[in-house]
Amino acid sequence: MFLAALVHTVFEEGLAKPGPLCCNKAGNKEVLEQLSSALSTFSPEEVASAVGIEAGVIRRLARSFAGAPSAACYGRMGICVQEFGTLATWLVDVLNAVTGNLDRSGGAMFPTPALDIAALTRRKGGFGGRVGFDRFRSRVRNLPEFNGELPASAMAEEIETEGNGQVRALITQAGNPVLSLPNGRRLDRALETLDFMVSIDLYQNETTRHANLILPTTVALEHDHYPAVFHALAVRNTAKYSQRLLVPPKGVSHDWQIALDVSFRLWARRNWAAKVIGGPLRRLARWAGPRAFLRWALRFGARGKGWNPLGKGLTLGKLEKHPHGLDLGPLEPRLAAMLEAEQQSIHLAPEPLLNDLGRLATRTHEVAANVEAKGLLLIGRRDLRSNNSWMHNSYRLVKGPNRCTLLMNPKDAAQRGIKSGTRVSVTSRVGEVEVDVDVTDTMMRGVVSLPHGWGHDRNGSQLNIAQKSPGVSVNDLTDDALVDAISGCTNFSGVHVTVSSVRVDEPLQGRS
Repeated sequence: MFLAALVHTVFEEGLAKPGPLCCNKAGNKEVLEQLSSALSTFSPEEVASAVGIEAGVIRRLARSFAGAPSAACYGRMGICVQEFGTLATWLVDVLNAVTGNLDRSGGAMFPTPALDIAALTRRKGGFGGRVGFDRFRSRVRNLPEFNGELPASAMAEEIETEGNGQVRALITQAGNPVLSLPNGRRLDRALETLDFMVSIDLYQNETTRHANLILPTTVALEHDHYPAVFHALAVRNTAKYSQRLLVPPKGVSHDWQIALDVSFRLWARRNWAAKVIGGPLRRLARWAGPRAFLRWALRFGARGKGWNPLGKGLTLGKLEKHPHGLDLGPLEPRLAAMLEAEQQSIHLAPEPLLNDLGRLATRTHEVAANVEAKGLLLIGRRDLRSNNSWMHNSYRLVKGPNRCTLLMNPKDAAQRGIKSGTRVSVTSRVGEVEVDVDVTDTMMRGVVSLPHGWGHDRNGSQLNIAQKSPGVSVNDLTDDALVDAISGCTNFSGVHVTVSSVRVDEPLQGRS
């Protein structure tokens, strides 16, 4: 709502100055008029009470952003994992685009990394295939796919629901979906019903305790590392390759080797030709490994020397001579080169997104009218020393004060007779947890926060340190039935909950 009001103001006050790539083939004027019309109901005055920011402040921010010599609006996880995640992400791009701040110096830009994931993915038949959306749907709830993947919110129901296509076997790799996916208790129960499960993992954790087989791998210091994803998200063009520090014990495989072996064996069971050529191909792939792919990708990437043996481009050998990495210079405009030839410009006003603005307009009025009636909204959080569940099995990362607490605004706490240290019950539609409260004015009124990755109280896991400070799982409260209407992704933030104090001597009740 806030982002929509900013873009509304830019159009209303004649501040739009989009770049040449920011409209589709329909033409610059037509697309801008389409966007302006679609956002006409989201004036700062209309959304002010819902977002908690005065209309004058929103207008001042829009004018400052549009008039600044350089500006960038940036958003990631915080705006993605809620009921309007797709719209919010799109509006970030729209704001940057209509103010001329997309793909220009000082604005929102993209690296040109040595190993260019985006360039590889966009090629027909290239690495990962073509990116697509809604080419097929989930079996039970009809949720759309993206890039070949279905929303995680559908996992439990696809395991539970009988019929053609029911999930009866599962492979997990270095993940802990029981603590990371919505309605974790439901998924926990669903995993127990699988016919077979294998986990590629170092731990017997809350998820892998259900596995028939756990296949352990090398650890981080036993394999080379090239952070392809982080170079693709960096604020400068960089490249860094780290060689392993330790030689793995004999017989211990890397995770990619295990995944490769499992894939080839599954292929061989379904294809007679694979039985003949699968073995030699698997051995060749094991021998070459990611290093061979990295060598090829660097040589023929945007900064490589290609086929020229005398060229001065970047190679793996050059990176190995610079263990602290290389600075390849500042970001440069690159979207024009990345667009499909037939597209020529960014499609800034896709119909599904424009249509979803009606749902947002309805919620604007609901939020403004029913803030008190809706109670409290639960959001997650991550701590520097507690980013993911596996970090809780390290004493050095969990020592000190309890980090699995519920953060609550002082006014909300006082209204409920709650003080810091009070034990409270937090209840949503799908579950209930008990946790201690930290009262703090860093929380907005009407919002409470639980951290991600805790909940190490399940029987059967073998995390000795984590089980001494189990905490509670925020995803025992998140609701797998609540998803973003466009993507089908879970609303991890903005979950309606009630909070009430618990008597210390009160026996624990059965939990959902």
